[in-house]
Amino acid sequence: MKPTLLILAAGMGSRYGGLKQLDEVGQAGEAIMDYSIYDAIKAGFGKGVFVIRRDFEQEFKEKIGSRWEGKVQVEYAFQGPDTYVPAVEGQVERAKPWGTGHAVLVAKDVVKEPFVAINADDFYGFAGFEKMANFLSTHCKPDNYAMVGYILKNTLSENGAVSRGVCSMDEFNFLRTVTECTGIEQTDEGILYNGDDGKQVLDATSLVSMNIWGFHPHIFELLQTGFNAFVAANAVNPKAEFYISSFANDLINSGAASFEVLPNDEKWYGVTYREDKETVQAAFAEMTRQGKYPVPLW
Repeated sequence: MKPTLLILAAGMGSRYGGLKQLDEVGQAGEAIMDYSIYDAIKAGFGKGVFVIRRDFEQEFKEKIGSRWEGKVQVEYAFQGPDTYVPAVEGQVERAKPWGTGHAVLVAKDVVKEPFVAINADDFYGFAGFEKMANFLSTHCKPDNYAMVGYILKNTLSENGAVSRGVCSMDEFNFLRTVTECTGIEQTDEGILYNGDDGKQVLDATSLVSMNIWGFHPHIFELLQTGFNAFVAANAVNPKAEFYISSFANDLINSGAASFEVLPNDEKWYGVTYREDKETVQAAFAEMTRQGKYPVPLW
């Protein structure tokens, strides 16, 4: 059974200023996720599942889904503020969904095989998918998952601060913790982030999470239980988000699951800010010139 690619594409894109999931960065109008799908198919993934919102379903299917139907099995899951959300007394109304952990959860009825979950607006490179496909086919178990770790200095934006999950691991490359660090940026003093006591230095070679996680489908049962507890604890907070990284910490701390870290030294590209688009376009143009990708991809 081939593993599945789960693409989280329901984000608002508030800092970017629009639906960056659909923005064209390739020479033939490709979006970033087109390159992820291409790399995943090449690495051996057999199905693509898109997590999207109902309000841009038609536009998404026309611009993205139609390109890949026939080349890989394509399915959809829909994330909304109420999808698989338990009813809790006193719960306030929300304008946006509940975060990346919730985005994975909403795919539970369409994903029945080991899978990798990724962000639609991040470019991960072929090696990350190749390593994950190998893990999902050989080492993935109901209580053993994986994460591809990227080198911090390879994941920064030239146009503003970013947030990253900084990883700590044991001697066997199993994840101990993922610590969300905000305000990360390159400065003359090194790579700094917003620490408890002001700006603090981060090691440029630290491994960080870019939200490329490999799971056994048993994760959906764990996610629903964890999400129910999270909703109960945050019913009156309309901005609370259920993050994959935070839930991974909970699973590790409770002993419910382990996470292998798969190191990857490829450069990440993304469009956190609108000004990032020019850099990303230039990068894909160069990779195309080098023969890494055809034009068009599909």
